[in-house]
Amino acid sequence: MRLLTRSDVQRTISMREAIPIVKQAFCELSTGRANVPLRTVMPQPKHDGVTLFMPGYLSESEALAVKVVSIHHRNPAHHLPLIHALVLVIDPRTGIPVAAMEGGYLTALRTGAASGVATDLLARQDAEVAAIFGAGAQARTQMLAVAAVRPIKQFWIYARHPERVQSLIAEMRPQLDAGIELLAAESPAQAVKNAQVICTATTSFMPVFDGADLQPGTHINSVGSYKAEMQEVDCTTLQRAAKIVVDEREAAFSEAGDLIVALAQGAIQSSDIYGELGEIAAGLKPGREHEDEITYFKSVGNAAQDAAVAHAIYQRALQQNLGTECDLFA
Repeated sequence: MRLLTRSDVQRTISMREAIPIVKQAFCELSTGRANVPLRTVMPQPKHDGVTLFMPGYLSESEALAVKVVSIHHRNPAHHLPLIHALVLVIDPRTGIPVAAMEGGYLTALRTGAASGVATDLLARQDAEVAAIFGAGAQARTQMLAVAAVRPIKQFWIYARHPERVQSLIAEMRPQLDAGIELLAAESPAQAVKNAQVICTATTSFMPVFDGADLQPGTHINSVGSYKAEMQEVDCTTLQRAAKIVVDEREAAFSEAGDLIVALAQGAIQSSDIYGELGEIAAGLKPGREHEDEITYFKSVGNAAQDAAVAHAIYQRALQQNLGTECDLFA
């Protein structure tokens, strides 16, 4: 078995390489070529945490993996990451575990790549201004993904803690094209006002912006609310959206707080879900059709993404001789 650290994982594939890998995973997911059970959720309420078990198999890509990810909300107060994750890659031909890798960065990478796919299929081609809500690991890969597929000239960034925004700006400036401005927004309205692409990557239980502030033609990627009681995007946004797109219907109806709250309040109906991202990626449904339509992509995360990206990371690690080989069965 090959053991891959976070730094090993970061040295394998770039965001630009991850986006088409994740696009193919979504195609397989929505065309019946993936076996991805609903993830098992194991709450630890006295520790304000939850652990998720996420297996996935892509029959065309021959990618098989299991991710175990824990999200503990008290961790940042103790200077620990909010998310810890481990991914086990298995050879589907033999059942042999071939790699174990740090999954926190992989999670951020594949989540960003999903927004890259959605932005490429649903945002205006001429989108130049983007807004980012949140300043954590997910916000960083959202920026890389959006900049990879659209000619972004400005990122407006808003978070509850301004010092974290400044840290994000300092870290991301050398990772993005020199011509892209990184600006700290003083309010959600300022961030949203001119944005053609919006990414919400927070742990908020309340909407982070007012849907009435959206301009026609805006695309929204909502990746932070992963539990039924969480809500980053308000009902107004969903009511204004011409297309509501999800990563996978069953998971979205079970876990996507944005949608669950809106459905419970009668703001939208289940029939308002336009489709899965994989259906658009596979050409079964059109993406953006009009310049002024508002589009919305809700991602709760799917093991198909993890399996596809983990498989690619493992293959690249073999090529580059990254990681440490360990014989667990000796």
